[in-house]
Amino acid sequence: MKLIDHAGSDCLNENYEGDLSFQPIPLNGICTRLGDKWTAQVIWHLAIARDRRLRFSEIRRQVEGITQRMLTLTLRNLERDGLIERHYFPEVPPRVEYEITEMGRSMLHALKGINLWIRENLPRVEELRQNYDANKR
Repeated sequence: MKLIDHAGSDCLNENYEGDLSFQPIPLNGICTRLGDKWTAQVIWHLAIARDRRLRFSEIRRQVEGITQRMLTLTLRNLERDGLIERHYFPEVPPRVEYEITEMGRSMLHALKGINLWIRENLPRVEELRQNYDANKR
């Protein structure tokens, strides 16, 4: 299988046939998790945290638009997948902090690539969306 760009030329001039990194993987929930609305934002904020850990309220302030419930679910799922670690301090009141794990950090390279692709292609995507919407009226 060759990847062809919109102009019809081979992408990167490489043949991806037999390359397992370009083969579909079985449904496992990880792609869904990484593609949800909040995961990448939470991971990014934890990755750039100065003190390496953030409290729930700090994350909520930094991730614009996230509800308390969605942040709770996102953090639980990321902890379950081993991408973040939860630190509980039995104080009065109790304190909880979150930090990215080494496995979570290993994901940053992939997220950076996606982020760069979006930055490079967003103007074109927005133009194509407008054209599509105008033609559907």
